[in-house]
Formats: sequence, structure tokens, C-alpha cells
Amino acid sequence: MTGKDRPGGRRSERARDIGLFRYALIRQAADPGLSTRQRGVLVRQLAETEQVGPFGDRVQVSRVTLDRWIRAWRAGGFDALVPAERHAEAKTPTAVLDLAAALKREVPARTAAQVGAILTAHAGTAPSERTLQRLFVRLELNTRPDGMAPRGFGRFEAAAPNDRWTGDALHGPVIGGRKTYLFAFIDDHSRALVGYRWGHAEDTVRLEAALRGALSARGIPKAVYCDNGSAYVSAPLLRTLASLGIRLIHSKPGQPEGRGKVERFFRTVREQFLIELAVPGALAGVGDLTRMNDLFTGWVETVYHQRVHTETGQRPLERFLAPGAPVLPTPAALREAFLWSATRTVTKTSTFTLHANTYEVDASLIGRRIEVVFDPFDLTTLEVRFQGRPMGTAVPHRISRHVHPGAHPQTPTAPAPVTGIDYLALLTAQHHRETATLINYDLPVLTPGPHRAGTLDLAGTLASDDGDLDDDRPFKAADESNAAYVRAVEADLESMRKESPANLSTGALPGQLDLADLTGFTGFTPTHDHDSDEDPR
Repeated sequence: MTGKDRPGGRRSERARDIGLFRYALIRQAADPGLSTRQRGVLVRQLAETEQVGPFGDRVQVSRVTLDRWIRAWRAGGFDALVPAERHAEAKTPTAVLDLAAALKREVPARTAAQVGAILTAHAGTAPSERTLQRLFVRLELNTRPDGMAPRGFGRFEAAAPNDRWTGDALHGPVIGGRKTYLFAFIDDHSRALVGYRWGHAEDTVRLEAALRGALSARGIPKAVYCDNGSAYVSAPLLRTLASLGIRLIHSKPGQPEGRGKVERFFRTVREQFLIELAVPGALAGVGDLTRMNDLFTGWVETVYHQRVHTETGQRPLERFLAPGAPVLPTPAALREAFLWSATRTVTKTSTFTLHANTYEVDASLIGRRIEVVFDPFDLTTLEVRFQGRPMGTAVPHRISRHVHPGAHPQTPTAPAPVTGIDYLALLTAQHHRETATLINYDLPVLTPGPHRAGTLDLAGTLASDDGDLDDDRPFKAADESNAAYVRAVEADLESMRKESPANLSTGALPGQLDLADLTGFTGFTPTHDHDSDEDPR
């Protein structure tokens, strides 16, 4: 018996609906108190009239069928009107179905298509995907792969406003070149958004900004329910909640079901608020976080808080304010709650350090463990406390950091102005200049004149095969300035020969080439001009 055929299955329900339709149609005609003539008139009227079928369609039943149903009801009662179950032989071998079920139990995440692919690779054939899906549904492998019922979660709602706030963060779009995050706190009873703030970082400072606005406008809750993110387990947040007497509850890791209300709100934010920023050009008009928070506040107070919630049947803000206005904390209590604190031991010089800063306190505190409270954005003013009693203000001795390392600014520092100096380009130009002085391709031709084919020109060129030289050949001195330079070089060489004739006759140094004498090369044979009869020796 399949899942559809067993009691409670869809096929059984359809068969029962058909039986009820048949019984309602023939009940009056099957009355034993009617005569044959009276029953015949009713049956003919029913056969000529269209009826509304069990599934809403229009049907017309023949007289023969009505008489058959009447006889069946008289013989077997209501059960005889219910269509009989079909008993078809299974076409898929039982062993294949058992193997498919075993593969599903082995890895419950496997889909019917994946199981079919495995069966095909293993045995060469597999049932259709729909057959496997029906098999998994009948064996409840989609919901109970291990035979155990899935874990149930009860529906919870706080009894009154401010009994419990649920907090979480939503990843938003990129604004001003940086990713944004929405910190939000929602009241569990009314679904009102009590606190919210968009920021560029998912840290404690941005979380406290959203929480501070919520406390100052909506009162103090009894408990705050959140996840285990770094911002929600930080020491400043714990101190804030402890100062105001708020209980902090963390959800179990890997079980986000308890935060379903705030997650459902984030879905609304994506579908109704962020979707409007996806319009081409809309996000470009949001230049900074101030504009982003302004737009979000307008949407929350105008749309979300004024729309009837489908679960509660009331407007969120109206349901939140129904018991009356909440009790707000005093400014002094709020300021104290959001100060950060640290514990330090006073040295024998009546000083202590905090984040590379040195402070001086009263000498009576030497060797004692003190608590210092401060604004994370101003480390120049620290309040000193010992055993819960105020001990004055610490005197800054050496200040090298004015802001706490964990208090990052909301907006990045403006970049320095561009000087326009390309240091690498300057180095490249200098390198080119130095290289040009080392290799001078404008050396003069010391021995101008005709050359034979295959002979080496002193200017660094080879003569052409016909012995002619082109006037525009590279490296040839063609102007008068170059000729003057040639004469000057020849004069210097002549003076050097006269002053040091011995040095010139000693030959070239090792590794040097004497361009005036090429006879030292192996295979070099002096040649003479074809037009000259003089002996080259």
C-alpha cells in the first residue's frame, strides 16, 4: 500500500469524497418508503440534471449508474459506494527501491535526482525521479531520515511591551565605497522597531548607538535576546545592560529559530526598503550614512509602524503604546551605562597606563586595584573608582592615544592631497640620462674614406658589397661641428704620443681592444684597395 492508498492518504481521501457524493445523490431515491413508480420518477429527474461533482466540476450521471449505486448501497451500505482501491503490481524491483532508500538514509541531503544518478552509475539503470520522490515521501525520509521526529519549536510571544527585545544585524548595500550594516532591536510583544542604526562596521560602537537610541526613546526592557556575535558578547555591552538591570540572553549557536521575529523583519526590510534602493541611480543619491538613516527612519515611522501586522492584527506602534507611555531612563543613568571601564593596578609612582597613555592618581591608591571609567572617544578624562567609590579624576601624564582602539570613527579620514610628483617616473628619466652618457652612438669617423667589402669601418659599420658608403649612414660625422671634434681628438692623441711614446708602444692592456691595430685578431688579413698599386705592407 502506498502513501496515497493507506488510511489518511490523498487517494483514500478522494475515494471517500466520491462515496459521499454518491450517497448524497441517491439518498432520497433509495428511501425504502418510496414506491417503484415514485423512485423511477426521482431517478429520471436526477439523470436529466447536471450535478456538482465531488471536486467542483459539473457532472451528469445516467439512470443505469444511479440504479447500480442504489443497489450497492442497499447491499453494502456506505462503504459499497466508495471506489475500490487499485492493486497494481510494482514495476520497479524491490531491491532497487531498497537501495534508493538506503542511499537517502546514508546522506539525508541527497535529492531524488542525486540518488537516481548514483543508481545509474552503480547498476546502469534507475527509476524515474518522480518515483524516487514518492518513495521518499511514503517512507518519510525527507522529514525523518533517521526515524526520529524533527525537533519542534513552540511559538513564543512576550506578554507585554518591553518584556523582551530581540537584536540582530543585517548586511546592507555599499554606500560611500564601504559596506553598511543595520543594527536593529524589535519588541517581541508588539513587533515595534524600538532601536535601529545603519553603520559602516559591525562592532560594539555601532551596536551601542542603536541601543542607546532605543533606551532613550522606548524605555528599559526586562531582557535583550541576541546571538553570539562579537559585538553582542563584548564587555562594554555587558556593562551597559548590567548598569540598567537588563538581562542578556544569548541564543544557542546554530539555532537561530528563537530570533525569528527580527529575521522576519529583516526580510521585510529587504523586500520593501532595500528593493527601492535597487532602482538604477537610487543608491547613488544616498551619499552617506546620515542620508541612509534618514531614509530608513522615514520608512519605519511612516510605513512599518503604521501598517497592521498580520500576526498581531494591530499596528506595531499602537500595540507598543497600548499599556501607556514607557518609563524612560534619566540622562545621568544613560550616560553612566554607556561609559566603558577598565581595571588597573596603581604603581609605586602613583601612575597607571591605559592603551599607551600614562595617568597619575592619588598616592593613597598605590598598589591598589582601581576601576577607571571613560568615554571611548575621549581618553583624556578618566574617572577613578575604588571599591565602588569615586576617587576623583586621573591626571593625564603622557597622552599618545586620544581614542580607544575599539572605537573606530564612523567616517574614514579624508585622504591627503595629491602632490602630483611621480617618483618612479623621475627615477626612470634619470636612468635613461645616465645610460645615454655611457653609450655614445655619435662617435666620429676617425679614418674616413672608401672601404672594401667585408672590412670593418672604424665608425662601427660594415661597408656594402659594392664598396660605396651612403651619405646618410648612421654614425658618420657629416657636419662641421663633428669635424671640429674629430680634429680636436686627433690633436689630443698626437700630444699624448709625443709626451708618452713609451706607453703607446707597450700594447693594449689585458681585456682592451686597440682599434688602431686590428692585426691581432686571428684570421685577420690586411687587404688593399683594388685601385691602388701600393704594397699594403
